[in-house]
Amino acid sequence: MISQFRPRDLATWLAQMSPLGEAVILDVREPGELQVAAVRANGFTLLTIPMGLVPVRLSELDPQQPIACLCHHGGRSMQVAQFLASRGFENVANIAGGIHAWAAELDPGIATY
Repeated sequence: MISQFRPRDLATWLAQMSPLGEAVILDVREPGELQVAAVRANGFTLLTIPMGLVPVRLSELDPQQPIACLCHHGGRSMQVAQFLASRGFENVANIAGGIHAWAAELDPGIATY
């Protein structure tokens, strides 16, 4: 089962994952979506790989590193998190509510769409 957390709980998740190395937020939205609303890395590494390209770019991810997946509302990111877990990634989470919740809970300066 994939763990999930709300954006408001990001700091707690980062603290829990810190013994495992620097956490990655994997934004799996499409380039056009990133132009509308983007996250700024703060205490984590931000990597953007559209969902459809994750399988071919899998080598860019470290299976030992904590990874939290992000999309618009949480559906695509959950699918990517499940895919990563099925490939042996051990510390994978989904950011419930996606960028929409991120804007509401963490950064109201981020546009919603």
